[in-house]
Amino acid sequence: MRGMIIGYARVSTDGQNLEAQTDALKAVAAERIFADKISGGARKRPELDKLFAQLCEGDVVVVTKYDRLARSLRDLLDIVAAIEARGAGFRSLAEDIDTTTSAGRLVFQVFALIAQFERERNAERTKEGLEAARRRGRVGGAVRRPESGGPPDAGRGGQAHRRHHLALRRERFDRSARLTPTLRAAARLSRRSGS
Repeated sequence: MRGMIIGYARVSTDGQNLEAQTDALKAVAAERIFADKISGGARKRPELDKLFAQLCEGDVVVVTKYDRLARSLRDLLDIVAAIEARGAGFRSLAEDIDTTTSAGRLVFQVFALIAQFERERNAERTKEGLEAARRRGRVGGAVRRPESGGPPDAGRGGQAHRRHHLALRRERFDRSARLTPTLRAAARLSRRSGS
């Protein structure tokens, strides 16, 4: 069943122009074009919501570049999964991805595998970092704040909190100061003036 070619265009601000995208979508015979002037990270995109409301089996959603539809690869995978769940296809002109063809589905599955690999590697690196910190006697995670929402040791003016952050800044500065003799000298001066 052949459906309709539906275009989607997006720019981040009102000052940007949609014409280049809409012209490219018209050139591939998009019968209907939905266009948002809103950040790609925004959860609510009114025109994209309208597109989904009218999407039918056999339709193909076309974008000029996949970043017009999604802000991240994970977001793109989720949106395309929603499109395919309705029996529709997805096509990105710049990346030459077309999930209505077997080759396009293959390329898209490779994208999905890469995204999964990245998530798993991030989780592994986080776990390794926390384990390394524990071996050094440190506890991972964010600095805990009292229930009042203030900094730790708020009753004592937060001095311990400030000392902790000053020590962290010095430690970072010292690491970067190892790069050149000039930076090492600056680190020594900083320590003298900060003590």
